Amino acid sequence: MATATHSGTGTHLAVLAILGLAHLLNDLMQSLIPAVYPILKDAYALDFAQIGMITLTFQIAGAMLQPVVGLVTDRHPAPYSPVVGMMFTLSGLVSLAFAHSYPVILVSVTLIGIGSSIFHPEATRTARYAAGSRQGLAQGIFQVGGQAGGALGPALAALLIVPWGQPSLAWFAVAALMAMMLLTWIGSKQSQIGAEFAALRARSQTGTQTVQHSQATIVIGLLVLTFLMFTKNTYNESFRSFYTFYLIERFDLSIPASQMMLFLFLLAAAIGVLIGGIVGDRIGRYRIIWISILGPLPLTLILPYVDLFWTGVLTIMINVIMASAFASILIYAMDLLPNRIGLIGGLFYGLNFGLAGISAAFLGLLADSYGVETVYRICAFLPLGGLMAWFLPRIDDVR
Repeated sequence: MATATHSGTGTHLAVLAILGLAHLLNDLMQSLIPAVYPILKDAYALDFAQIGMITLTFQIAGAMLQPVVGLVTDRHPAPYSPVVGMMFTLSGLVSLAFAHSYPVILVSVTLIGIGSSIFHPEATRTARYAAGSRQGLAQGIFQVGGQAGGALGPALAALLIVPWGQPSLAWFAVAALMAMMLLTWIGSKQSQIGAEFAALRARSQTGTQTVQHSQATIVIGLLVLTFLMFTKNTYNESFRSFYTFYLIERFDLSIPASQMMLFLFLLAAAIGVLIGGIVGDRIGRYRIIWISILGPLPLTLILPYVDLFWTGVLTIMINVIMASAFASILIYAMDLLPNRIGLIGGLFYGLNFGLAGISAAFLGLLADSYGVETVYRICAFLPLGGLMAWFLPRIDDVR
Protein backbone atom coordinates (compact mmCIF):
# COMPACT_ATOMS: atom_id res chain seq x y z
CA MET A 1 0.00 0.00 0.00
CA ALA A 2 1.39 3.41 -0.94
CA THR A 3 2.17 5.85 1.82
CA ALA A 4 0.34 9.14 2.12
CA THR A 5 2.07 11.80 0.04
CA HIS A 6 1.74 15.56 -0.03
CA SER A 7 0.58 16.35 -3.56
CA GLY A 8 3.21 17.72 -5.90
CA THR A 9 6.12 17.64 -3.46
CA GLY A 10 6.86 13.92 -3.09
CA THR A 11 6.61 14.27 0.67
CA HIS A 12 5.59 11.05 2.45
CA LEU A 13 3.85 12.44 5.49
CA ALA A 14 2.88 9.04 6.91
CA VAL A 15 6.48 7.82 6.84
CA LEU A 16 7.68 11.08 8.40
CA ALA A 17 5.06 10.88 11.14
CA ILE A 18 5.97 7.29 12.04
CA LEU A 19 9.68 8.10 11.80
CA GLY A 20 9.16 11.07 14.11
CA LEU A 21 7.34 8.81 16.58
CA ALA A 22 10.19 6.28 16.47
CA HIS A 23 12.64 9.16 17.06
CA LEU A 24 10.50 10.24 20.02
CA LEU A 25 10.73 6.79 21.59
CA ASN A 26 14.48 6.55 20.94
CA ASP A 27 15.29 9.92 22.48
CA LEU A 28 12.81 9.36 25.32
CA MET A 29 14.87 6.40 26.47
CA GLN A 30 18.12 8.34 26.09
CA SER A 31 16.76 11.29 28.07
CA LEU A 32 16.04 9.06 31.04
CA ILE A 33 19.79 8.98 31.71
CA PRO A 34 20.23 12.66 32.74
CA ALA A 35 16.72 12.67 34.20
CA VAL A 36 17.75 10.13 36.86
CA TYR A 37 21.05 11.86 37.72
CA PRO A 38 19.70 13.24 41.04
CA ILE A 39 18.61 9.71 42.04
CA LEU A 40 21.93 8.15 41.01
CA LYS A 41 23.90 10.92 42.73
CA ASP A 42 22.18 10.25 46.05
CA ALA A 43 22.14 6.45 45.74
CA TYR A 44 25.85 6.09 44.85
CA ALA A 45 27.26 9.26 46.49
CA LEU A 46 28.51 10.61 43.15
CA ASP A 47 30.13 14.01 42.67
CA PHE A 48 29.53 16.31 39.70
CA ALA A 49 32.67 15.09 37.94
CA GLN A 50 31.34 11.52 38.03
CA ILE A 51 27.96 12.73 36.74
CA GLY A 52 29.77 14.44 33.88
CA MET A 53 31.70 11.22 33.20
CA ILE A 54 28.44 9.28 32.84
CA THR A 55 27.34 11.77 30.19
CA LEU A 56 30.75 11.67 28.51
CA THR A 57 30.70 7.85 28.36
CA PHE A 58 27.18 7.81 26.91
CA GLN A 59 27.86 10.56 24.39
CA ILE A 60 31.21 9.20 23.21
CA ALA A 61 29.67 5.75 22.68
CA GLY A 62 26.99 7.45 20.59
CA ALA A 63 29.51 9.61 18.71
CA MET A 64 32.27 7.22 17.71
CA LEU A 65 30.23 4.80 15.63
CA GLN A 66 27.80 7.18 13.96
CA PRO A 67 30.04 8.51 11.15
CA VAL A 68 31.30 4.97 10.48
CA VAL A 69 27.76 3.58 10.35
CA GLY A 70 26.74 6.46 8.07
CA LEU A 71 29.68 5.89 5.71
CA VAL A 72 28.94 2.17 5.46
CA THR A 73 25.21 2.64 4.89
CA ASP A 74 25.90 5.25 2.17
CA ARG A 75 27.54 2.44 0.21
CA HIS A 76 25.32 -0.39 1.44
CA PRO A 77 21.92 0.90 2.62
CA ALA A 78 20.64 -1.04 5.62
CA PRO A 79 16.99 -0.04 6.13
CA TYR A 80 16.56 -2.34 9.13
CA SER A 81 19.73 -1.26 10.98
CA PRO A 82 17.75 1.09 13.30
CA VAL A 83 15.96 -2.02 14.60
CA VAL A 84 19.34 -3.48 15.58
CA GLY A 85 20.23 -0.19 17.26
CA MET A 86 17.04 -0.34 19.28
CA MET A 87 18.07 -3.78 20.58
CA PHE A 88 21.22 -2.24 22.06
CA THR A 89 19.15 0.55 23.63
CA LEU A 90 16.78 -2.00 25.14
CA SER A 91 19.61 -4.00 26.70
CA GLY A 92 21.28 -0.86 28.09
CA LEU A 93 18.05 0.44 29.59
CA VAL A 94 17.30 -2.82 31.41
CA SER A 95 20.91 -3.02 32.58
CA LEU A 96 20.72 0.54 33.97
CA ALA A 97 17.50 -0.30 35.81
CA PHE A 98 19.29 -3.00 37.81
CA ALA A 99 22.79 -1.50 37.94
CA HIS A 100 24.33 -1.95 41.38
CA SER A 101 27.60 -0.05 40.96
CA TYR A 102 29.14 2.91 39.13
CA PRO A 103 31.02 0.73 36.56
CA VAL A 104 27.78 -1.08 35.65
CA ILE A 105 26.11 2.32 35.15
CA LEU A 106 28.88 3.25 32.71
CA VAL A 107 28.48 -0.03 30.78
CA SER A 108 24.70 0.46 30.63
CA VAL A 109 24.88 3.97 29.21
CA THR A 110 27.50 2.76 26.70
CA LEU A 111 24.99 0.24 25.31
CA ILE A 112 22.35 2.97 25.00
CA GLY A 113 24.86 5.21 23.22
CA ILE A 114 25.75 2.44 20.74
CA GLY A 115 22.04 1.98 20.03
CA SER A 116 21.71 5.65 19.20
CA SER A 117 24.78 5.56 16.95
CA ILE A 118 23.16 2.84 14.84
CA PHE A 119 19.71 4.45 14.81
CA HIS A 120 20.43 7.97 13.59
CA PRO A 121 22.34 7.66 10.26
CA GLU A 122 19.81 5.44 8.50
CA ALA A 123 16.86 7.26 10.07
CA THR A 124 18.28 10.53 8.74
CA ARG A 125 18.51 9.03 5.24
CA THR A 126 14.89 7.88 5.42
CA ALA A 127 13.79 11.38 6.49
CA ARG A 128 15.71 12.83 3.52
CA TYR A 129 14.00 10.43 1.10
CA ALA A 130 10.53 10.94 2.59
CA ALA A 131 10.92 14.73 2.47
CA GLY A 132 10.63 15.10 -1.28
CA SER A 133 11.04 18.81 -1.97
CA ARG A 134 10.14 19.93 1.58
CA GLN A 135 13.39 19.21 3.37
CA GLY A 136 12.90 21.75 6.15
CA LEU A 137 9.45 20.45 7.03
CA ALA A 138 10.68 16.85 6.99
CA GLN A 139 13.67 17.51 9.22
CA GLY A 140 11.42 19.57 11.48
CA ILE A 141 9.02 16.64 11.90
CA PHE A 142 11.89 14.20 12.44
CA GLN A 143 13.60 16.50 14.94
CA VAL A 144 10.43 17.45 16.79
CA GLY A 145 9.95 13.75 17.53
CA GLY A 146 13.43 13.49 19.02
CA GLN A 147 13.13 16.72 20.98
CA ALA A 148 9.68 15.78 22.31
CA GLY A 149 11.05 12.42 23.42
CA GLY A 150 13.95 14.18 25.13
CA ALA A 151 11.49 16.44 26.92
CA LEU A 152 9.27 13.59 28.11
CA GLY A 153 12.14 11.85 29.89
CA PRO A 154 12.36 14.27 32.86
CA ALA A 155 8.56 14.44 33.15
CA LEU A 156 8.21 10.66 33.26
CA ALA A 157 11.13 10.45 35.66
CA ALA A 158 9.32 12.84 38.01
CA LEU A 159 6.05 10.91 37.73
CA LEU A 160 7.33 7.33 37.71
CA ILE A 161 11.01 6.88 38.51
CA VAL A 162 11.22 9.18 41.55
CA PRO A 163 8.31 7.43 43.33
CA TRP A 164 9.20 3.88 42.23
CA GLY A 165 12.98 4.06 42.14
CA GLN A 166 15.75 3.06 39.72
CA PRO A 167 14.28 -0.41 38.84
CA SER A 168 11.25 1.29 37.26
CA LEU A 169 13.51 2.18 34.31
CA ALA A 170 12.87 -1.38 33.11
CA TRP A 171 9.22 -0.45 32.42
CA PHE A 172 10.42 1.62 29.47
CA ALA A 173 11.44 -1.56 27.66
CA VAL A 174 7.91 -1.35 26.25
CA ALA A 175 8.93 1.83 24.42
CA ALA A 176 11.91 0.02 22.86
CA LEU A 177 9.70 -2.82 21.63
CA MET A 178 7.19 -0.34 20.14
CA ALA A 179 10.03 1.49 18.36
CA MET A 180 11.32 -1.78 16.90
CA MET A 181 7.91 -2.52 15.36
CA LEU A 182 7.65 1.00 13.90
CA LEU A 183 11.17 0.87 12.49
CA THR A 184 10.50 -2.50 10.86
CA TRP A 185 7.57 -0.93 8.98
CA ILE A 186 9.68 2.08 8.01
CA GLY A 187 12.46 -0.18 6.74
CA SER A 188 10.00 -1.90 4.41
CA LYS A 189 9.20 1.48 2.80
CA GLN A 190 12.72 2.78 2.27
CA SER A 191 13.37 1.32 -1.18
CA GLN A 192 10.07 2.75 -2.48
CA ILE A 193 10.53 6.27 -1.16
CA GLY A 194 14.22 6.24 -2.09
CA ALA A 195 13.34 5.52 -5.72
CA GLU A 196 10.71 8.27 -5.71
CA PHE A 197 13.15 10.77 -4.22
CA ALA A 198 15.77 9.94 -6.87
CA ALA A 199 13.16 10.44 -9.60
CA LEU A 200 12.09 13.76 -8.07
CA ARG A 201 15.70 15.00 -8.00
CA ALA A 202 16.22 13.91 -11.58
CA ARG A 203 13.11 15.85 -12.72
CA SER A 204 14.10 18.96 -10.76
CA GLN A 205 17.58 18.94 -12.33
CA THR A 206 16.37 18.47 -15.90
CA GLY A 207 17.65 21.34 -18.00
CA THR A 208 19.73 22.79 -15.15
CA GLN A 209 23.33 22.38 -14.14
CA THR A 210 23.95 20.40 -10.96
CA VAL A 211 25.72 22.53 -8.35
CA GLN A 212 29.13 21.12 -7.44
CA HIS A 213 30.75 22.80 -4.45
CA SER A 214 34.50 23.21 -4.32
CA GLN A 215 36.58 21.30 -1.83
CA ALA A 216 37.36 24.55 0.01
CA THR A 217 33.66 25.42 0.30
CA ILE A 218 32.86 21.99 1.70
CA VAL A 219 35.73 22.02 4.23
CA ILE A 220 35.07 25.58 5.43
CA GLY A 221 31.34 24.96 5.65
CA LEU A 222 31.72 21.76 7.70
CA LEU A 223 34.32 23.33 10.02
CA VAL A 224 32.13 26.34 10.76
CA LEU A 225 29.05 24.18 11.28
CA THR A 226 31.06 21.97 13.66
CA PHE A 227 32.09 24.98 15.73
CA LEU A 228 28.53 26.31 15.84
CA MET A 229 27.33 22.89 16.97
CA PHE A 230 29.98 22.87 19.70
CA THR A 231 28.91 26.20 21.23
CA LYS A 232 25.23 25.31 20.93
CA ASN A 233 25.68 21.85 22.44
CA THR A 234 27.84 23.06 25.30
CA TYR A 235 25.13 25.50 26.37
CA ASN A 236 22.41 22.88 25.96
CA GLU A 237 24.41 20.32 27.94
CA SER A 238 24.64 22.72 30.86
CA PHE A 239 20.87 22.34 31.05
CA ARG A 240 20.52 18.65 30.30
CA SER A 241 23.02 17.55 32.92
CA PHE A 242 22.98 20.29 35.55
CA TYR A 243 19.76 22.34 35.28
CA THR A 244 17.99 20.30 37.95
CA PHE A 245 20.92 20.77 40.34
CA TYR A 246 20.95 24.52 39.57
CA LEU A 247 17.26 24.85 40.40
CA ILE A 248 17.59 22.77 43.57
CA GLU A 249 20.63 24.72 44.77
CA ARG A 250 19.47 28.23 43.90
CA PHE A 251 15.70 28.06 44.41
CA ASP A 252 15.45 25.06 46.79
CA LEU A 253 13.11 23.16 44.45
CA SER A 254 12.28 19.49 44.98
CA ILE A 255 13.61 16.87 42.56
CA PRO A 256 10.18 16.35 40.86
CA ALA A 257 9.66 20.13 40.48
CA SER A 258 13.14 20.62 39.00
CA GLN A 259 12.55 17.77 36.54
CA MET A 260 9.27 19.33 35.40
CA MET A 261 11.17 22.58 34.76
CA LEU A 262 13.67 20.58 32.70
CA PHE A 263 10.72 19.06 30.82
CA LEU A 264 9.50 22.56 29.88
CA PHE A 265 12.98 23.54 28.71
CA LEU A 266 13.31 20.47 26.50
CA LEU A 267 9.74 20.78 25.21
CA ALA A 268 10.65 24.25 23.99
CA ALA A 269 13.33 22.61 21.84
CA ALA A 270 10.67 20.50 20.12
CA ILE A 271 8.77 23.66 19.20
CA GLY A 272 11.96 25.38 18.08
CA VAL A 273 13.15 22.70 15.67
CA LEU A 274 9.76 22.51 13.94
CA ILE A 275 9.54 26.29 13.55
CA GLY A 276 13.15 26.45 12.36
CA GLY A 277 12.59 23.73 9.76
CA ILE A 278 9.45 25.32 8.31
CA VAL A 279 10.81 28.88 8.29
CA GLY A 280 14.11 27.66 6.85
CA ASP A 281 12.27 26.40 3.76
CA ARG A 282 11.02 29.96 3.23
CA ILE A 283 13.88 32.29 4.13
CA GLY A 284 16.93 30.02 3.71
CA ARG A 285 19.22 28.06 6.02
CA TYR A 286 21.82 30.81 6.33
CA ARG A 287 19.43 33.33 7.89
CA ILE A 288 17.94 30.77 10.29
CA ILE A 289 21.41 29.80 11.51
CA TRP A 290 22.27 33.43 12.20
CA ILE A 291 19.03 34.06 14.09
CA SER A 292 19.17 30.91 16.18
CA ILE A 293 22.83 31.13 17.16
CA LEU A 294 23.12 34.83 18.08
CA GLY A 295 19.47 35.52 18.94
CA PRO A 296 19.53 34.01 22.46
CA LEU A 297 22.59 36.03 23.61
CA PRO A 298 20.76 38.84 25.48
CA LEU A 299 18.57 36.26 27.22
CA THR A 300 21.45 33.99 28.28
CA LEU A 301 23.35 36.96 29.74
CA ILE A 302 20.54 37.94 32.13
CA LEU A 303 19.35 34.41 32.97
CA PRO A 304 21.71 33.80 35.95
CA TYR A 305 20.44 36.92 37.74
CA VAL A 306 16.64 36.55 37.62
CA ASP A 307 14.10 34.92 39.94
CA LEU A 308 12.43 31.53 39.51
CA PHE A 309 9.53 32.76 37.35
CA TRP A 310 11.76 34.57 34.88
CA THR A 311 14.23 31.67 34.93
CA GLY A 312 11.42 29.49 33.55
CA VAL A 313 10.35 32.07 30.96
CA LEU A 314 13.86 32.82 29.74
CA THR A 315 14.95 29.19 29.48
CA ILE A 316 11.93 28.41 27.31
CA MET A 317 12.61 31.41 25.05
CA ILE A 318 16.31 30.57 24.80
CA ASN A 319 15.70 26.98 23.78
CA VAL A 320 12.97 27.82 21.24
CA ILE A 321 15.37 30.15 19.44
CA MET A 322 18.50 28.03 19.85
CA ALA A 323 16.86 24.75 18.80
CA SER A 324 15.62 26.24 15.53
CA ALA A 325 19.16 25.91 14.15
CA PHE A 326 19.58 22.16 14.07
CA ALA A 327 17.37 21.28 11.09
CA SER A 328 18.98 24.06 9.05
CA ILE A 329 22.51 23.02 10.05
CA LEU A 330 21.80 19.43 9.05
CA ILE A 331 20.21 20.34 5.70
CA TYR A 332 23.00 22.85 4.99
CA ALA A 333 25.54 20.03 5.49
CA MET A 334 23.50 17.68 3.27
CA ASP A 335 23.47 20.34 0.55
CA LEU A 336 27.26 20.52 0.78
CA LEU A 337 27.57 16.71 0.34
CA PRO A 338 24.28 15.55 -1.23
CA ASN A 339 25.55 12.02 -1.95
CA ARG A 340 26.73 11.36 1.61
CA ILE A 341 23.47 11.57 3.56
CA GLY A 342 24.28 8.71 5.94
CA LEU A 343 27.74 10.14 6.63
CA ILE A 344 26.33 13.62 7.31
CA GLY A 345 23.62 12.21 9.57
CA GLY A 346 26.15 10.12 11.46
CA LEU A 347 28.70 12.92 11.63
CA PHE A 348 26.36 15.59 12.95
CA TYR A 349 24.44 13.37 15.34
CA GLY A 350 27.82 12.00 16.36
CA LEU A 351 29.05 15.55 16.92
CA ASN A 352 25.93 16.21 18.97
CA PHE A 353 26.82 13.30 21.21
CA GLY A 354 30.59 13.63 21.34
CA LEU A 355 30.86 17.39 21.79
CA ALA A 356 28.08 17.40 24.38
CA GLY A 357 29.82 14.61 26.28
CA ILE A 358 33.14 16.48 26.37
CA SER A 359 31.30 19.61 27.49
CA ALA A 360 29.45 17.74 30.25
CA ALA A 361 32.69 16.34 31.67
CA PHE A 362 34.32 19.79 31.69
CA LEU A 363 31.24 21.48 33.16
CA GLY A 364 31.09 18.84 35.89
CA LEU A 365 34.65 19.66 36.97
CA LEU A 366 33.80 23.36 36.84
CA ALA A 367 30.69 22.85 38.98
CA ASP A 368 32.65 20.89 41.60
CA SER A 369 35.29 23.64 41.82
CA TYR A 370 33.21 26.82 41.58
CA GLY A 371 29.55 25.85 41.96
CA VAL A 372 26.70 25.27 39.52
CA GLU A 373 25.68 28.95 39.43
CA THR A 374 29.15 29.92 38.19
CA VAL A 375 28.76 27.43 35.34
CA TYR A 376 25.67 29.28 34.11
CA ARG A 377 27.35 32.68 34.33
CA ILE A 378 30.21 31.41 32.16
CA CYS A 379 27.97 29.56 29.68
CA ALA A 380 25.93 32.73 29.18
CA PHE A 381 28.65 34.00 26.81
CA LEU A 382 28.69 30.90 24.57
CA PRO A 383 26.21 32.28 21.98
CA LEU A 384 28.95 34.79 21.05
CA GLY A 385 30.49 31.87 19.18
CA GLY A 386 27.68 32.34 16.68
CA LEU A 387 29.73 35.14 15.11
CA MET A 388 31.60 32.36 13.29
CA ALA A 389 28.50 32.04 11.07
CA TRP A 390 29.98 35.02 9.18
CA PHE A 391 32.38 32.56 7.52
CA LEU A 392 29.70 30.16 6.28
CA PRO A 393 29.77 29.91 2.46
CA ARG A 394 26.60 31.32 0.92
CA ILE A 395 25.51 28.19 -0.93
CA ASP A 396 21.95 29.53 -1.14
CA ASP A 397 23.30 32.30 -3.38
CA VAL A 398 24.98 29.70 -5.61
CA ARG A 399 21.58 28.19 -6.28
